[in-house]
Amino acid sequence: MSYFAFVRENLRWLLAGLLLTFFSSFGQTFFISLVAGDLRSAFDLSHGEFGGLYMAATLLSAASLTVIGKVVDTQPLALVSAAIVIGLALFSVGMASVSSVAMLFVVLYGLRLFGQGMMTHVAMTAMGRWYAAQRGRAVSIAGLGIQCGEASLPLAFVAVSALVGWRGAWWLGAVALVVVALPALVLLLRVERIPRGQTAPDEGPEILRHWTRGEVLRDPAFWILSAGTLAPPFIGTTIFFNQVYLVELRGWTMELFASGFVVMSSMTITFALLAGWLIDKVSALRIIPVFLLPLGAACVVMATVTQSYAVFVFMALLGVSYGFTSTLFGALWPEVYGTRHLGAVRSVIVAMMVLASAVGPGLTGALIDLGVAYETQMLAMAAYCFCVAVSMTAVSVHVRKRLATTAETAIAGHPRSR
Repeated sequence: MSYFAFVRENLRWLLAGLLLTFFSSFGQTFFISLVAGDLRSAFDLSHGEFGGLYMAATLLSAASLTVIGKVVDTQPLALVSAAIVIGLALFSVGMASVSSVAMLFVVLYGLRLFGQGMMTHVAMTAMGRWYAAQRGRAVSIAGLGIQCGEASLPLAFVAVSALVGWRGAWWLGAVALVVVALPALVLLLRVERIPRGQTAPDEGPEILRHWTRGEVLRDPAFWILSAGTLAPPFIGTTIFFNQVYLVELRGWTMELFASGFVVMSSMTITFALLAGWLIDKVSALRIIPVFLLPLGAACVVMATVTQSYAVFVFMALLGVSYGFTSTLFGALWPEVYGTRHLGAVRSVIVAMMVLASAVGPGLTGALIDLGVAYETQMLAMAAYCFCVAVSMTAVSVHVRKRLATTAETAIAGHPRSR
């Protein structure tokens, strides 16, 4: 089935996933950082104080996600999505009216939990549960909402802020969530998709084991695979958080560095869609050993090349890896651990990724203060990517053999095979 035919047949569910990831932008770092200067000025916070507050709120949201995230396994997605949108809208109102540092911490916690955390979690859990043969394509299309948000919302927010101020812009954001996102998602998710092959469960053997979260956490393969999921958010957030320092270090301009985001976005979208097609052709497990190689190469470029063209090479390589990452880790976990407890399993993974994005900027900032060269840090990140890629190669082979054994056992024990 072609991409166009797939989208046409599944438009309502794919659009729901894309809307969830798009509106998750209200809790993403790239959007919240647009008012970082205003917040520091309003409450007389230093860069370090605001960064520490943001990191603490993010860490608490990651911990909460492991508890709240499993609700998608037991409740209708329309109900869960509606509750998340309302929660995100309320905390957007909170940002518009924030009046103290304590209130700012609570607001940041809520935006991170309901936006970056739960909205993306629900979207990718739904795609993983609803689709099997076309899971890669579904995840890649739903994930494009984040890129759409990055491309449009910052410019829209700046334009609106110029007219009504940054607080007014957050008020309008809350209105958009209630007036646009809420009814659209309730309407689109009113009927959940039933995957082919699950309409008549007694027709054949169930060849995939559905792991509980406790079983997953005791599986050594999970931790090696997770080591790969942590690299992109850790490295990407670290570099972008310290972009001013990097630009000064290299003697570049902020305009030059900002222009590289166009390259990154185009590569991310292209390779997200390509990854979806490849996953449906050969499986996520066969692709996972290579997705960190472009990220490792990007770190090497940033560490060793000082000419201005390094910005565009780095952004292109980062976009390749980001594209694969955005699709791969929506498809990998249901492929390896089944779909019955997918919400509980993914909540842990998303929490770890949020944790990595929170720790990265603080850790590298501390290393810079201690005199550890930025180039050395970049090379260490590259080495991590390459080492994890080797480890995941072995794990990929092991897990594929395990899945094949599980399938053979299930088929042999099914009445129809006797």
